[in-house]
Amino acid sequence: MISRVTTTAITRHVSRSIARCELTHVEREPIDVEVARAEHDAYCALLDELGCDVVQLPEAPDLPDSVFVEDTALVLDELAVLTRPGAESRRPEVPLIARALRRYRPVAEIEAPATLDGGDILVIGRAVYVGLSARSSTAGVEALARILAPHGYTVRGTPMRDCLHLKSAASVIGNGLVLVNPAWVDPSDLGDRTFVEIDASEPFAANAVRLDNAIVHSSSYPRTKARIEARGIRVASVPASELAKAEGGVTCCSLLVRDAG
Repeated sequence: MISRVTTTAITRHVSRSIARCELTHVEREPIDVEVARAEHDAYCALLDELGCDVVQLPEAPDLPDSVFVEDTALVLDELAVLTRPGAESRRPEVPLIARALRRYRPVAEIEAPATLDGGDILVIGRAVYVGLSARSSTAGVEALARILAPHGYTVRGTPMRDCLHLKSAASVIGNGLVLVNPAWVDPSDLGDRTFVEIDASEPFAANAVRLDNAIVHSSSYPRTKARIEARGIRVASVPASELAKAEGGVTCCSLLVRDAG
């Protein structure tokens, strides 16, 4: 019997307080909650269309950034690691995600005083790169390395600049293929890979969700989309410009849990 790999996408509805989100590298603009929710609904619908089992957790009204579930955990085949976000206002999001993740994985956690945001974690095979950002500390890198070492992963802190998270600057879009903004991270710091550079006019375009049958990418970046498609990769675009005002990208809005069944 041939096993079928399924992917569960854990998401959370947009908070009514999203306008009070944490911001680091973008100017604060008014955020239309209903538009943000419509974008998120379209995102979840696209994940469903592409074959994911989408789990939509309820709104957390008092947690402005809670739609960005990626920052609360790292999910691997062997376990899930609960993070300790660098922004104190985001730490109450973690126990809410823990309840959902325990259905799928054994759970470890990053403990104080270390800080670690999931958006700073880029996994390429058994190599794990952690952006040394304002949200993720060297202690967070070391704590993650201790947790993952028994499972055969290597963890490395990675310099970056001018963006919130490492996944703002680089995403995996194929086997050994990485979409990158070289202005924000030096590709040589990500090992011996093949890189697709974003179009320089679209600096936030390096953020993409890799599924088995497509790359999910914001429709705001058509020039970079063309570069990805030139590699023979299907790109499924989704509107995300309102969520981007909260410094979020497409990877931020889901935690992907892969299971063979």
